[in-house]
Amino acid sequence: MTEETATGAHHGDPGPDKGIPEEGVQPRAKWANKMEFLLSMTGQVIGLGTVWRFPYLCYKNGGSVFFVPYVLCSLFCGVPLFFLETALGQYTGEGGVTAWRKICPMFEGVGIAGQVIVTYLNIYYIVIFAWAFFYLFQSFKNPLPWSTCDNAWNTDSCHGRLSIFANPHLFQPDANWSFLNNITIPTDYYDNPSIINGNHSLLEETSSENEFWIRRVLRVSDNMSVANVHWDLALCLLLAWVICYFCIFKGIKTTGKAVYFTATFPYLLLFILFIRGVSLPGAGDGLAYYLTPDFSKIADPNIWTDALMEVIFSLALCQGVLPALGSYNKYNNNCYRDCIAICCLNFATSIFAGFAVFSVLGFMARQLDLPIGEVATAGPSLAFIAFAKALSMLPGACFWSVLFFLMILILGIDNQFVRVECLATAITDMFPRQLRRPGRRELLVLVIAVVCFLFGLSLVTEGGIVLFTLIANYGGSEIPLLFIALFETVVIAWVYGADRFCDNIEDMIGYRPIPVLKYCWLFITPLICGVTLLVFTPHYSSINVHGYVIGVGGVAFGSILMLIPLMCIPLFILITLCKNPDNMTTPSGDLRQARPHKPVLSLCKRVIFKAQGQPNRTRAERAEKVMMEEHSGV
Repeated sequence: MTEETATGAHHGDPGPDKGIPEEGVQPRAKWANKMEFLLSMTGQVIGLGTVWRFPYLCYKNGGSVFFVPYVLCSLFCGVPLFFLETALGQYTGEGGVTAWRKICPMFEGVGIAGQVIVTYLNIYYIVIFAWAFFYLFQSFKNPLPWSTCDNAWNTDSCHGRLSIFANPHLFQPDANWSFLNNITIPTDYYDNPSIINGNHSLLEETSSENEFWIRRVLRVSDNMSVANVHWDLALCLLLAWVICYFCIFKGIKTTGKAVYFTATFPYLLLFILFIRGVSLPGAGDGLAYYLTPDFSKIADPNIWTDALMEVIFSLALCQGVLPALGSYNKYNNNCYRDCIAICCLNFATSIFAGFAVFSVLGFMARQLDLPIGEVATAGPSLAFIAFAKALSMLPGACFWSVLFFLMILILGIDNQFVRVECLATAITDMFPRQLRRPGRRELLVLVIAVVCFLFGLSLVTEGGIVLFTLIANYGGSEIPLLFIALFETVVIAWVYGADRFCDNIEDMIGYRPIPVLKYCWLFITPLICGVTLLVFTPHYSSINVHGYVIGVGGVAFGSILMLIPLMCIPLFILITLCKNPDNMTTPSGDLRQARPHKPVLSLCKRVIFKAQGQPNRTRAERAEKVMMEEHSGV
């Protein structure tokens, strides 16, 4: 066997297998074709945040001027991280944990931290689809139940769309609502400071859409108990998990087929809603508000923080999802071109969704004779209150409501089952002998689904929205994601070696990526993440969830959720130090190195770190390696 063959220098060769599969152990699957990979990536990065987070951030941060920091953060942080994670998975052929173990054993905790965050997301994110299913089923009723005040859950102070049109003078920001002094307000409303502070807050809290959301869907109580599960929401949650399970229970064989529908159909629905939105009266006002830049905002550090975090959230970075999806690619797939295309598509879709959202908000603002700023909101409130109100004003409200919530479901369920797939991939790759056998994959996904469903039941109780808020604001918050992003770039660029990683990429795709990517990994991206961590000051202590102020116990619980992924990194450094102190930073000998004698990192033609070489092997290990290569035909 020649030296060239041993080092795997021929571009396009698949390289040695991980080993001869044991009897009964299935080989690791690959995407059936490139389109399945691209659609899976598209489905993961085009999610609910595209519809309800990006447009709101544009409104909040000066309209279209938000595009400037968003594009810059995408170029110098989003694209480098997106490509790094995808190329890492494709190069190692491993999921989100074992990929880091093979690149640098001491930083396996980086991958574990990402999987902890994915687990949080698998538990709480799917609850949104339970809500969406609930709204979808209610959308078949005429009139829409959230558009009226004659339901059992409504209070005496409820006002619906008809009362707004009948008394438009009462729904201005400076309207006199002093007559409310003669109305008995429900006792639990006094628990909410935002209601007592002004008439406009009372107006918002007592709208029919808000009462449907709070009193019918969430059914919050004074003590926010998590003991009483709402059976109808629990059934909706179960339905979401059943759909998710059957999309991925066979691995990428079913995932790759499901994404043909789940990644493309939302675009059709979004386009239909866009056409309907721009044809509404007042749509131009909403679009003007969305696109008019306020350049005074550009100097505000918050706009840059919001842009960076939107890039990280929208591209699904630092969660171990991208390495898992990339690991099912063929070795010589051009992931460089794919990543750039997906990032551009994500940005274009976000802007297009903004047109659809703000055209409808402009219509609603004109109908209510209110400023756009009074109806613009983000998160679940945009979909389940603001958009629910706007849809109820349209002719054929039931049809448009069904269409909208169907889009929300398909957008989100795609995100969900890809995340579950990536968690299952990570666990399977950690225990291949036990789990890569016939029937084990289906059982593993079933266990993940059942466990996450049981934890999720606490989120469909009277106090479920409090737990939902805690997990969202702490467990999947900015701080752990920024730390993971910082460690990922430092490990690849400075420990494994940016030049060696670029050599690996060249070996895979046939050419080196642009040099600016190397310097992003070395300096720019970690600097951006580090500075953001230093200036980022979250206001977690002031969280108020529908009148319930989260106390010390809730903050402590949320802090523990946030610390768990962060502690994984130093913990696994310590474990590696105890188990294998001699090879803490030495990559696995199974990894193909086209230029093993080349320095792993150089700057300005000066060698920073010399070639590391392969880990020491015993005679038996070397003989086994030769047998593996001959078996794979290399």
